[in-house]
Amino acid sequence: ARLMAQEAAAGFLNAREAAREDFERHLYTSLQPDVDLLIRPGGERRLSNFLLYQCAYAELVFMEKLWPDFTADDFREALKAFESRERRFGGREA
Repeated sequence: ARLMAQEAAAGFLNAREAAREDFERHLYTSLQPDVDLLIRPGGERRLSNFLLYQCAYAELVFMEKLWPDFTADDFREALKAFESRERRFGGREA
């Protein structure tokens, strides 16, 4: 957002016409797809400001296990949880 403001001040961006795509283009992750599944190990149940915009529609899996102890079985468990969810991307249930 700060870079967009600088571009607007310099006349490279019309702030009144700026769109969501302009904002997304300025993100560090602009060339990456949005997050589908976020796995948070360590027992914390928060994102800690980690990719908040990109995780808006992500499915979140929280695990008590610490990261150094995270195994392939834990990953498969997270994937099972992910595939069992109905993704609506902010929409209501049908």
